[in-house]
Amino acid sequence: MKNKIVVWGTNAAEEKILVALELLVEQNKVMVYTFPEKSVTDEFYTAMMEQWRDGKGEVNFPEEHTKIERQLSITESLLPEDIKVERTDLIQRAQTEWHFVVLSSKLSEAYRSEMRELEERIASLREYNAEVWENLKGFWSKVQAQLRDRTLLREHGEELRSRVDHAFTELKEMRSKMDQVFKQKSAENLERFSQTLADIENRISENKQLKSIFEELKGVQKQLRDFEFTREHRNQLWAKVDKLFKDVKEKRFGDRGSSGNKPSERTQSRLKGLQAAIEKMERSIKRDEEDLEFQRKRIKDTDGQLEAQIREAKIQMIQQRVNSKHEKLADMKQTLKSLEERLAKELEREAKQAEKQAAKAKAEPAPNAEAASSAETTTTAAAPEVAPAEDKTTPETATEKTMETVEAAEPAAAVRAAEPTEGQTEEPGMLSAIGTTLGESFEDIVDTVKAVAVVLGDQLEDKIEAIKEDLQEEE
Repeated sequence: MKNKIVVWGTNAAEEKILVALELLVEQNKVMVYTFPEKSVTDEFYTAMMEQWRDGKGEVNFPEEHTKIERQLSITESLLPEDIKVERTDLIQRAQTEWHFVVLSSKLSEAYRSEMRELEERIASLREYNAEVWENLKGFWSKVQAQLRDRTLLREHGEELRSRVDHAFTELKEMRSKMDQVFKQKSAENLERFSQTLADIENRISENKQLKSIFEELKGVQKQLRDFEFTREHRNQLWAKVDKLFKDVKEKRFGDRGSSGNKPSERTQSRLKGLQAAIEKMERSIKRDEEDLEFQRKRIKDTDGQLEAQIREAKIQMIQQRVNSKHEKLADMKQTLKSLEERLAKELEREAKQAEKQAAKAKAEPAPNAEAASSAETTTTAAAPEVAPAEDKTTPETATEKTMETVEAAEPAAAVRAAEPTEGQTEEPGMLSAIGTTLGESFEDIVDTVKAVAVVLGDQLEDKIEAIKEDLQEEE
């Protein structure tokens, strides 16, 4: 809709006049110009229709004309009562559309002011700031919502889009520089730890102080959590540390020490999986809390009672989901603490058992080697009777993603031992937990299932440990 209109009409004396209307958006006013028919030449009329009305240039008005200032209102007419026009429909449409133009302009000016603050903050940054990035994303989401609702004119939206794109480009450049610095720092940390692990590997190959090396590897494992790495570099180091742990166990205790089916290794894998699940749950809670904050801001600007009620209901649903996730997160962290304590005890117990077995093997005379071999065969054959307690539907399959390569290399008996027995079913707690999360996102469901799986895994692990300890006592 144009901001200027030119139509023919009549005045109070029924004299024909040319009427021109101009919208002043910022003042929320309408200027009404009238020209007597005798003063309207062909040249002036053409100039008014082709230049002035389309905003292509100013036109000199004749001396004989009147100017009336009117306040733009949705209820009162744009024209005085004594002026009648031929195209009343055009005037009525202009009145409605001009009112929308003024409101949209005020809204766009508010967004321009907010955008200027963001631009000033970005200009003052020396490095990438994630908070500013999120603020810019939230701002653009609000603008997009207004464009979808058609409460913001397209030209106003295009102007804001251009400025937002430029701001995002600046932040991306800052983030790229920060990523380069981070990658460089990660490479330096990788080189440092690689040298340490290479030295440990050399000492393992020389069979020097294997017990102290085992403790040293545990220290390196803890240090890795305190340094910054890219995902690729961190995975490289974790893989190297895992390999060295297995090498040390094999050197100290032989094949039994390097077995991938030991309780400590399963607990360690479960620990890693639970840590990943906790991180996902925390990210999920953060997204919901951001959505909750956004909805609370939007409810202040609602135009009707129905919309306010809808947004209030949505806020309550999101709040309930956030509360539920916080409870699950607390349970997961409690389980994490228990697993860490369990892992420390298992490592200590396994080390003592391995030392006793090694000492016993050295003390046995050579003729008994055949009997020992027979006993070992009997133990291996009995393993499938005990191992089915480890259900493949337990957290082993949900969290031990990092151990798949090791499990694939285990003997066939260990693979069969991991298979569930017939008729074995999941505990009701898992089904109940899954049922409560059907309304949430797929990632939230995965987080919840992993958390429940870890808890169930602890119960099964206790049963397995009790059975294995009984077998060891019988031997």
